[in-house]
Amino acid sequence: MPPATKRVKSSADSRPNLSSGRPTVEDLEGESEFATLARQHWLATPRKSPEDVKVKVKNDVLKREIWDTLEKENFPLKSLLVLEGLQTLEGYLWPGYTEDSSNYHVLLIVLIVNAKRRERLDTWDLFSDRPADFSDLFRRALSLTVDDSLSWAIKTHVLLFIIHAFQSLDCTIVRKECAPLVSISIWHNLSTEAKRDAILDSTAQLRKAWRASSKRYDAADDATKARLRFERSWLYTSILNFLTLVYANSPRPEQVLYCERFVEFLTDLQSQLPTRRYVNTLLQDLHVLPALTLSPFFQDEANGLLRDLTALFTHYTHFTVDDQTGAQLSKTEAYDRHCGDLAKLQRTAFKNFKDKLTVLALSNYGSIDQRDELQGLLEVLTDAELEELSRLLGLRTNYPEPVTVPVNRRFFMEILLSSFERRKTFHESASELSLLPTEASLFEVGLRRTDSYDGSHPLALPKLNLQYLSVGDFLWRSLVLYRCESFYAIRQDIESVLARLKPQTGRSGETKFTGSSKMALPIGKPTILEVVPPLVGETKPSTVRAEVTIELRRLPQHVRREWESLRPDDVLFLLAVDASKSKQDLNDNGPLTEAEKLGLVSVRSAEIIQVFDDKGRAIRDAQAYFDGHNRSDKRTLQLRLDAKAFKEDTEANRDVYDGINLLVRRAGRENNFKPVLESIQELTLSDVPLAPWLHEVFLGYGDPAGATYKQLPNRLRKVNFRDTFLDWQHLIESLPGKIVEPNDEVSGSFGPPYVLETVEKQVEETVASKPSKKRRRDAEPALIADIETLRVSTYKPPNNGPYPIDAPKLNGVRFTPTQIDAIISGTQPGLTVIVGPPGTGKTDVATQIINNIYHNFPEQKTLLIAHSNQALNQLFAKIVALDIDERHLLRLGRGEEELETEGSFSKHGRVESFLENRQRFLYEVNRLAVSIGAPGAHGSSAETAGYFNSVYVQPAWAKFNEVVKSEEAMPEIIAQVFPFHNYFADAPRPLFPPGADRETVVDIAMGCYRHISKIFSELADVLPFEILRRDKDKANYLLTNEARIIAMTSTHAAMKRGEIAALGFHYDNVIMEEAAQITEIENFIPLAMQKPNKDGQMNLQRVVLCGDHYQNSPVIQGLAFRHYANMEQSLFSRLIRLGVPAITLDQQGRARPSISNLYKWRYPHLGDLPHTLAEKEFLTANAGFRYDYQFINVPDYKGKGEVEPTPHFIQNLGEAEYAVAVYQYMRLLGYPREKISILATYAGQKALIKDVLNHRCKGEVFGMPRIVTTVDKYQGEQNDYIILSLTRTSRVGYLRDIRRLTVALSRARLGLYILGCREVFEACYELREAFELLLKRPDKLTLVTGELWPSERLLADEEGKEVGAVPGETVMEGVEHLGQYVFEMTKTRVEELRRQRGLPQDAPIVEEIEDDVGGVELRGDDEDDEDDEDEDDEEEGGARVEGFEAEEE
Repeated sequence: MPPATKRVKSSADSRPNLSSGRPTVEDLEGESEFATLARQHWLATPRKSPEDVKVKVKNDVLKREIWDTLEKENFPLKSLLVLEGLQTLEGYLWPGYTEDSSNYHVLLIVLIVNAKRRERLDTWDLFSDRPADFSDLFRRALSLTVDDSLSWAIKTHVLLFIIHAFQSLDCTIVRKECAPLVSISIWHNLSTEAKRDAILDSTAQLRKAWRASSKRYDAADDATKARLRFERSWLYTSILNFLTLVYANSPRPEQVLYCERFVEFLTDLQSQLPTRRYVNTLLQDLHVLPALTLSPFFQDEANGLLRDLTALFTHYTHFTVDDQTGAQLSKTEAYDRHCGDLAKLQRTAFKNFKDKLTVLALSNYGSIDQRDELQGLLEVLTDAELEELSRLLGLRTNYPEPVTVPVNRRFFMEILLSSFERRKTFHESASELSLLPTEASLFEVGLRRTDSYDGSHPLALPKLNLQYLSVGDFLWRSLVLYRCESFYAIRQDIESVLARLKPQTGRSGETKFTGSSKMALPIGKPTILEVVPPLVGETKPSTVRAEVTIELRRLPQHVRREWESLRPDDVLFLLAVDASKSKQDLNDNGPLTEAEKLGLVSVRSAEIIQVFDDKGRAIRDAQAYFDGHNRSDKRTLQLRLDAKAFKEDTEANRDVYDGINLLVRRAGRENNFKPVLESIQELTLSDVPLAPWLHEVFLGYGDPAGATYKQLPNRLRKVNFRDTFLDWQHLIESLPGKIVEPNDEVSGSFGPPYVLETVEKQVEETVASKPSKKRRRDAEPALIADIETLRVSTYKPPNNGPYPIDAPKLNGVRFTPTQIDAIISGTQPGLTVIVGPPGTGKTDVATQIINNIYHNFPEQKTLLIAHSNQALNQLFAKIVALDIDERHLLRLGRGEEELETEGSFSKHGRVESFLENRQRFLYEVNRLAVSIGAPGAHGSSAETAGYFNSVYVQPAWAKFNEVVKSEEAMPEIIAQVFPFHNYFADAPRPLFPPGADRETVVDIAMGCYRHISKIFSELADVLPFEILRRDKDKANYLLTNEARIIAMTSTHAAMKRGEIAALGFHYDNVIMEEAAQITEIENFIPLAMQKPNKDGQMNLQRVVLCGDHYQNSPVIQGLAFRHYANMEQSLFSRLIRLGVPAITLDQQGRARPSISNLYKWRYPHLGDLPHTLAEKEFLTANAGFRYDYQFINVPDYKGKGEVEPTPHFIQNLGEAEYAVAVYQYMRLLGYPREKISILATYAGQKALIKDVLNHRCKGEVFGMPRIVTTVDKYQGEQNDYIILSLTRTSRVGYLRDIRRLTVALSRARLGLYILGCREVFEACYELREAFELLLKRPDKLTLVTGELWPSERLLADEEGKEVGAVPGETVMEGVEHLGQYVFEMTKTRVEELRRQRGLPQDAPIVEEIEDDVGGVELRGDDEDDEDDEDEDDEEEGGARVEGFEAEEE
C-alpha cells in the first residue's frame, strides 16, 4: 500500500486546456489576480539566500486563490506560466514545503515544474539543497498517480512530472528517487515464483542482485519496509490501473490523454538500459502490449496517436538487445533466440497436445513464425487448451481481481501470437524507409501532428535520451528524426511557395499561377527518357531518367543566377497542382494544410543528372557559362526520378507525371537532406563499430571517466611538447600540483623544447584485501602518485637549412594552466572534452593539440570538424601559421573559398599546389645538378629527379659522411669537403662561419642536407600526380595518401561519409570545434567515416571535443523535434550531463573585465587574463560614452513597441531607430565602422535595422557597420563595440533561454550598448543575475560631450563617481532626443567637410539628412529584399525563422 496521502477531491472535467498565448508584462507586473497575490505573499519580501528563506504557506491561499482558479479553467498553460514567471515555485511553494503540506501544495509544485520543463528551463537544481524534502515530495507525487480520488486530468499532470524525472537521470536527487521504482525488486510482481527463479538462475549476476535486494528489505525497519514495498509495487499498480482504464467504456478525452502519456512513459523506460533492465521482463509478463492492442481504446479509430505511440512502444519492447548485458544482438543472434522460443513452443505442443498440434510441432521454423500461419495451427485448440498451453509456456493466464482485462480465447490467442511471431528488426525497418518525399509522406498524419505541437500531448517520435540501448538504436532514432525534420522543412517550403504562387483555375479549367516565387517555375509535364531494369535482388528500377525544360527569360537577374547555379545531384521537387481540385472539406486525417487548400495533388522528388542549354550542350561550370556571351534562356534538366515512388505509381496505375506542372527548388544549405539521410541509413544498416575505448561512454554506461587518457592502457608516458611551453617559468606555472624535475642528464632550469615523462610510482606489494563491492569499471591501477611527478628533458632541434624559410614557426601564446591541461589531455589518446567560455582561447588550444599530434605521430591522420565554415576557416588559418608542412593540409567543402590564406587547400587547390611546387623544386634540382657538375636534364620530371638523387646526391653525401666520421678531421677540412658549397652560395650569411668548431660545422652541413632532402621528398610526393591522369584520381590520392590534417564541416562529413569511407580513407584522431552546436548524429558521423581494420576495429585513437554548452545549441526547425524529440542535444552536452570529465578554460582575454562580469555568473571560475587589466584599450573609456556598457530602456515609440507583421517576424521600430542613432553618433566621433556590429534577437528586427541603416547611413559620413545580424548567427564572432537590440516589449521570448543571453552579452570587447524594455527583462527570474548588474547603472543613455575617438579618459578614474560627476555628461531622454542630437552633429560635420573641400553650401555630401526619426516603414517578411540576396541564410525574404523564434508560439 502507498503511504497515506491527503485526499484531493477534483472536479476538473474534459474541457480543453484553454491557452490564449503567453504571459505579457501586464500579467506579471500589472493588477492581475496572480500578480497581486504574489506581491502580497512572496514578491514583497527582499530576496535572500535559500537557507535564509522562511516562508509560511497558507493552505487557504493555495486552495482558494490559486488551485480553485486554475482548476476552474482546467489548468490553462498561460496561467501556469504566469505563476512560474512570478517565481511562485522559487519564492513560495518550495521554501514553504514541509512533510505536512497539503496535496494541493504538492500538485501546484508538480504543475509549475511541468510548466518549467515545457519552457526548457532549469528545474531540478532548485530542489538539490533539500534532498530529504524532495524525496518526500516525490513519494507524495507517486502516491497521487495511484489515488483513485483524483481525476484522470490531474493524474496526467502528475504522470508528466514522473516522465520528466525519468528523463533527468543525470540529476543525482532525481536518480535516487527513480532508481528504486525500476529495480530488480519489481520482480516480486511476476506471475509465478517459478518463472522468477528461472530468470534469476539464467545469470549469476541476477541472482546476486536479487539476494542483495532481499537482504536490504529484511534488514530494514517497519517504516523503511513500507517504503520499499510501495516502491516495488508502484509501477505494477500503475500498469494494472492503465490496463483497467483502456478497457473502460465510452472513453473521455482526458482518459485517452492519460493513456497516451502512460504509453510514452513505458516507451521511455524501455528505451534506456538502466530502466529497461528489469522493467521489460515485468511488461512482457503482464502482457501489456497484447492487452493494449485488444483494448477498445486502441481499436477506436479516433485514437490514432495512441496507436502510433503503441507502435513505438512495440519497437522498443522487442528491440534486439540483451537486457542484462546491453549487448546488441546481431541478426543471426536475434534469429537464433527467436528459433529457441519456437523450439520451446514445439516441444510443449508435441508433449502436451500431440493429437492437435502435431503439424505445428513438426513444421520448420519459417512456416510457423508468421502470424497467420501460427494462428491457423492454433485454432484447433479449445479455449481451455489455449489457456493451458499458455500456462505451460510460462505465460501469465490471469490478472488480480480489480483488473477488467477480459481473459478469453481472443486474449490467449493474441499473447501466443505476439510471443512467437517473427518481427522486423530495426535494420529491416530502417531499410524500408524512403529517403525522398512524396505527398503521402509529407502530409502523413503523424508528421502533421508536429505542426501544432505545444507540449499538451505526446508525439509518436523517438527521443534522443541521455543513454541509448546500442549504437544501432541511436542511429535508428537519428534516421527517423532527421527524416521527419527534413520532410517537415520541405513541406513548409512547398506550402510557402504555393501560397506565394496563388494558383487559380483559368476559364478553360487549367491551373494558372497568379503570384510569383523565386523558388519555383511552372513547367510542362516531364518526359520519361529511360527506365533501367532493377539490379539483382531488388524490385525497383535501378534508374528512371526524365527531363524537363525551364524558361529563364523573365526572371530577375539575381533569381536567374540562382536557377542557373543548379548542379548535378541537387534535389528538385516536381509538383502537380490543380486549383480546381482544391479540397474544401475536412477529412479524417485532421485539419487541411495550406498546400491541400491550394490544390496540391502530388509531389515527386528528382535529382539532377545534368543541365543542358537550348542547343543540347552540357553545362559543367555554371558560373563560367553565366558570365559568357552566348547564354540561352532555356535549360533542359535531365533528372533521376525517385525509383521507388515510380514503381509504386506504375503498379497502382496512378497517372502522376502527366499532371506535374511546377518545379520547386530549395536553398543549397537546406537541401542537403538526401546525402545526409543516405549516410545515416547506411550506418544504421551496417555494423560499423565505435572504438572499443569509446563505446560504453558514448552509450552512457560504465565509468564516465573510462575514456579519458588516465584510464586507458595505452596512455603515453613520454610526450614531446615542442613549443607548447615558452620557457622554464611558463612550464612550472602551467603544471600546478605536480612535481616537475629535470632529467638526470641536465640540472637546473633550461629552455624549450621540453619532453615530459611521467614517473611511475613503484607499487609496494601488500596483502590482497577483500575487493570493494562498490562498482567501478576499468579502475585505474595504483601507478600514479597522488602528486604526479614529471621528468623534463630537452633536445636540440634539428637544423633544417641555412635559409630563413627553413626556420620553424614557433608558438607564441603563453597558455594558462587549464589550457595546458587541455593540451596535455588532447595530445594523449582517449576522449578530451574542453569547455571554452567566451574569449578563453579554445581555438588556440585545439591548434596546439593538432600541432603536437602532427609532430609526435607523423604516421597518424587527423580529421578536423567544425559546425560552420567560418569557425573551420578560423581554425585552419591558425594551423597554416604553425610549423606544419602545407602539403599535409587539406580542406574539403565549398567554404575553402573563404579561407584567408595565401595557398589554396581544397582538393583541386592542393593538386595545383603540388604541381606548382613541382616546377619550383625541379628548378632547384637543375640548379643543384649544375652546382655539382652533373651533366644531363635531371630536372625534367620528379622521376628523373629521383634518379639524380640516388646516383649523384646520396653518394656525394655518403662520401662526405666518411670524412665526418674520421676523428682526425678538423672543422676546416669538413667545411672544405662539403659537396654542396656552390648550391648554397646564395645563403644569407657565410655558410660556415670562420672559427666555428667541429660540432657547429657538422650541424650546418646536416641542415643543408636536410634542405636538399626535403626537395627530393617533396618531388617523391609529386610523382604519383605525374603518373595519375584523371583529376578525380589525383584528388582521391591526395586524401588517402598525402593529407595528414583534413578539415571539413560536420555537414560535409555527413554528406560525403559513404564516398570518403569507400576510398579506404583511414584516420586516427578527430578534433571538433563548436561541438556543442553540432547535432548528435553529426557529432557521431565523423567518428565512423572509415571502415574497420583487419581486426574489425576502428583505428581511432583520440577524440577532442571543444565547445560550450552554456552557449547556443544546434538549430533545429520545428518545436516538436527540438523539444519533444530533443534533437537539439549535442554529443558534447550529453557527455557533460553524463559526468564525463571536462576541462573548463578559466581565463578570458576578449573583453574588459567589467563586460565579462555580465556573463561570469554562468562560469563560476572564469577570470581575466592579465592583458585585459593592463593594456591601454581595456583601461580607456569609450569616447563619448559615460559607461563602457549600459542597458538603455526604450519605451514604446509612437505608441508602439514590438509588432509582428507576419508570424515570428518580430520588429521594434523604436529600438531600430535608437540602434542606428547610436551607430551614427559613434561614427561622428570617429569610431571605425568595421569595429562596430549591430545585433538583434530576431530576423525581423535585423531586417528593419538594415532598412533604417540604408535610409540614414548611405554615403560618406556614416557608411555601414561591419555587420548587422542576429545573435544566433554571431556566435563565435566578436567585435570591439556591439549595439544589441532585444526587440521584445510584451514578453521575454526565446531570450529567456540563458544560452542565448550568454552569447549576446559576450560578443563585445570594449563597449556593449543594449536596447530593450526594462520592465520585461528585469522581471525575468532566469536573467536576474545579468540584469542586476546592468541595472545598477542608469537606464538612459549617458553621453560625454567634447570627445573624439579614441578617448584618453581612464575608466578607473570614474569608478564610484556619482551620475553627473564626469565633465560633459549628457543624458538622452529617448530616441527623439538622441535623433535630434545626432542630426545637429551631422549638420556640423557636413558643413566642416564642405569647408575643408571648398564646396558651396548646397553641395551634397551625404545622400540624406533628416531631423525626424521614423522615416522607415515596417514591413513583413514576404517582401523581396534584394539587399539580402547575398546572405545564404535568407530565403524568400527570411520566411525561415532563425534560432528559437518558432517556439514563441
